[in-house]
This record gives sequence, C-alpha cells and structure tokens, in this order.
Amino acid sequence: MAIDLIWDMETGDPDDFLTLLILAGHPGVNLRAVTVTPGGADQIAVVRWALQTLGLDDVPLGSFADPAELEEQDRAKKGTLVDRVSGWHWRAYGIRKARDYGARPGFEVLGERLGPEVTLVTGAPLKNVGRLLSEPGEGPLGRLVAQGGFAGDNIVPPALRLAKFDGMLTCPTYNLNGAPEAALAASVSPRFSERRFVSKNVCHGVYYDLSLHLRVERAAAALPDSRHRRSLELVVQGMDEYLRRKPEGKKFHDPLAAACALDGSVGEWAEVSLYRERGQWGARPTPGSGTQIIVDYHHDRFVEVLLGASAEQARESPR
Repeated sequence: MAIDLIWDMETGDPDDFLTLLILAGHPGVNLRAVTVTPGGADQIAVVRWALQTLGLDDVPLGSFADPAELEEQDRAKKGTLVDRVSGWHWRAYGIRKARDYGARPGFEVLGERLGPEVTLVTGAPLKNVGRLLSEPGEGPLGRLVAQGGFAGDNIVPPALRLAKFDGMLTCPTYNLNGAPEAALAASVSPRFSERRFVSKNVCHGVYYDLSLHLRVERAAAALPDSRHRRSLELVVQGMDEYLRRKPEGKKFHDPLAAACALDGSVGEWAEVSLYRERGQWGARPTPGSGTQIIVDYHHDRFVEVLLGASAEQARESPR
C-alpha cells in the first residue's frame, strides 16, 4: 500500500530534485505536498515543472519565504536576483529558466497535510518544520525522516565506519546547521511518532554511479507506460547529463533518506539524542529517546525500494 508522504527540499544540489522525481512516480507513495527552502521563485518554477510533467498539478506547493519578498531582499542586498537553482536543473531537462510566485507558506501546507499516518521526509534545512513547531498546536504530525546529522565512534562500530570519519565524534552537517534550533526541536518533538536521522556517516558512502545508472535505466524500460516509468526516465535523463561531466558519480544522500522513509529495513539504527557543539553535530546513545540515527545501510534493499521494484527486478544485471 502507498504511504502518505510530504517531501521538504532545496535545489542547490541535484539529489533533492532527483528525490522529488522518484517520490512523485513511486508506486509506494501518495505525495501529499512538497515544501521548499528558502522558496525562491526559480525554485518554485522548477519544482512545479516536475510535478506538472508527472501529472501531479494538484499537489500543494509551499515555501519557507514568500518568493516575491525574497526577490525584494535580493535586490536590496545584492542589487540583482540570486539564483537558487543549480544550472544542472535547467540544463539536464532543457527547461527554460522561469519564475513562479504561487507557493503558499510552507508551515501552513505542513500543518494542513501532516497527520498521524503521514511521513515527512526532509532534505533541506528544517526551516519549514521549525516554523510549524513554533506555532500553537499539539496534534500528532506523523513520522519524521530527516537527511542530516552525524553518528561518530561512540555510536558506529569500527567495522561500519567510513574511513573519512574514523576517530570522529562530531562533524558539521549542512541541513541541520541550516536551522540548528529547528533541528534540535524536531529531534525531540513528541508530535512526531518516529524521528529518524539519515546522517552523513552513512550517506557519504552511497553513490549513484554508472552501475546504478544502468540498473535504473533497465528498470524504467521494463515498466509499462506509467507515471512510475516516466519518473525513472527523468532520473536517467538527469544523471546522463551529470555523469557526462562527473563520471565518478554523485553522492546520493536524499534518495537514501527517502528509501529509509519507505522501508526502515533499508538502514540499521541506533537510539540516540542529538547534540550540537561549536557548529558540529553528534549523537549520544540514549535508550528510550524515540530518536534514531542510521549506522549502516543495505545496498540491495536500498536499490529495490528506490526503484519500487521486486528484489529480482532490482538485482538483475543490465545487458
């Protein structure tokens, strides 16, 4: 059965947009809303394009800041408009640069669409979530799966540590540092029935490379004409462009978080409490906290869930 899911994103990095495409077409997802940080008119335009291309015109779209007000601030501070969408987005999909001012306040969209049976996945600084939690209200908000955080040597067994993080207890992490007070509030909020953090100690070991690219391409070709097929074809189209320029591949942070939201067995988890000191994040073992952080993941299960495929389909070698 499909789960009700909201995707909270930014557009500085391709993997947020790729995650949007995957979730929008995934047979296991009922996409209830998309919220954007900070909410520039160019961001709203490219997200709207994706939703319309996949036949989801009715999905509500929210932003942390008012797009028109952001433009006024840009002109006042910079004397020009700030690009908040990477060149890859426009180039990979042949989209003419556009601006769209039609998003509603993100916290209002979250407040209306979240509920006990809804999953919120965040791939951006938790500004929309923080604003929602600052508003009056005590009702249940469902599950939270956030891309961000760090589990160090006090959490991760030696055999599971990435070499680049071995010997570390704390590390800067972009999404949580983008709104640290909001991230800390979300990490302990009882309004979320489940709080999972898909952190860089695992994310930095997950890549979209040529091997995965061929598997996605094959999975798309095997599907009948459908939104699911079209969404995977768009992923392939975007990564064709990316891999031409960077054949070593792309770190796939946000898609891992999305897969963990769809099936928690993609990851291995430890119960913790998050903390921040001198701009760096860490986690302490805290049984009973209700907050979990990822310590490892299962690659084959990740691919299977990401593709919305059976195990056999996901593991087939491309020809």
